[in-house]
Amino acid sequence: MDTIYDIACGLDIHKNSIVACIVKTDTILKKGDNTEIVELVKRNFTTFSDGLNELKEWIVANDCHRVAMESTGVYWHPVYDALEDAFDGDIEILVCNPRNMHNMPGKKTDMNDAEWIGRCLRSGMLTGSFIPPLVIRELRELTRYRKSIVEDIGTQKNRIEKTLQSAGFKLSTFLTDIFGVSGRNIIDVLIQKGYLAKDDVDILTKSISAEKKLEMKRLLTNKLSTHNQIVLKTKVEHLDELLSHLKKVEGLLHEITNQFEVEIKNLDTIPGISETSAKAIIAEIGVDMSKFKTAEHLCSWAGLSPGNNESAGKKKSTRTTLGNPYIKSLLVECAWTITRMRDCHLHGVYFRIRNKRGSKKAVVAVARKMLVIIYHLLKDKTVYDEQKYAMSKLRVEILELKRLTTQAKRRGYKLVPIEPNS
Repeated sequence: MDTIYDIACGLDIHKNSIVACIVKTDTILKKGDNTEIVELVKRNFTTFSDGLNELKEWIVANDCHRVAMESTGVYWHPVYDALEDAFDGDIEILVCNPRNMHNMPGKKTDMNDAEWIGRCLRSGMLTGSFIPPLVIRELRELTRYRKSIVEDIGTQKNRIEKTLQSAGFKLSTFLTDIFGVSGRNIIDVLIQKGYLAKDDVDILTKSISAEKKLEMKRLLTNKLSTHNQIVLKTKVEHLDELLSHLKKVEGLLHEITNQFEVEIKNLDTIPGISETSAKAIIAEIGVDMSKFKTAEHLCSWAGLSPGNNESAGKKKSTRTTLGNPYIKSLLVECAWTITRMRDCHLHGVYFRIRNKRGSKKAVVAVARKMLVIIYHLLKDKTVYDEQKYAMSKLRVEILELKRLTTQAKRRGYKLVPIEPNS
């Protein structure tokens, strides 16, 4: 392998240990030719705070400004944080995908792996993953945690619904949301008394038709057992705890995202993206688009680009590549909301592709389109302008009219425009 850097360090990280290998290059003159001598400096460290400090001091003492490691779960996080400020930030740390840096078969030891990573880095063969700044990483941790809490809240609501259904109280038959104002009032009364009186239905329900109220009085006549009352109360208390915890996390998110207020407002102008979605998007890709060469590179990183699988001139598959699952699922969710909007450029993109490729592929295509728009808004610090797509919409309408005219002509018909006053 050709030498690109004179010194590089490879790290093989485990749960409790780190195997490090510094690969140094020295060139001497031998009979008129340059002869390269490679020196290997190897050492083991622990992943605790004292071991990380020793690793940092060791790398600084060897004047090594380039370090590479595998992205092994979350084990690399404390190592990256410890080395990030070495040489006053003048250090290049690559966190690489393990599938792109496998060692040769039959040479699998921790020390050999560290040496192989160091040699690959020294030869310029490694490409690091996108690691955002510290403030973005902190925001990312909170947004992902918020997502898990929302999922827990949905799961807990399903548990409560299951308890009510098993006791014969089919509230979801009458109420769109059993955890709305009316539904929650009914649940609280069931916890206290175990049954619903006819007067309770009139007092507790709001914005419900008289016919539904009569039907509820007639059908919701069951009675909860003492055990079911206790179980329902316990589950509702846990739901309240989750909702309270969600508000606390959202408060922390609001404090961190104050510095990105302009970027969040700009992204909020895109159809289908709310303020909450904008915060999650910034948490995943950051606000500095110089980290990605083009919008296509960002789409590839997010897993929203078609893959290449060609052999003997035949394309076997073009399914999307693997990428960041959080930003991918988030944009697909936003793209689904586009399908219910009108007078929107992205809405037209969805239906044009759906007619040819189906709804699922159309949604992924819209998600990719949204990510391209997000890239340019963050890069140019501008807002979304629907008027920019007016020419594109007009061009599509002209092509559509041309297609319909051709089809009518083939069948012996002629398209005649309708008069404005007719």
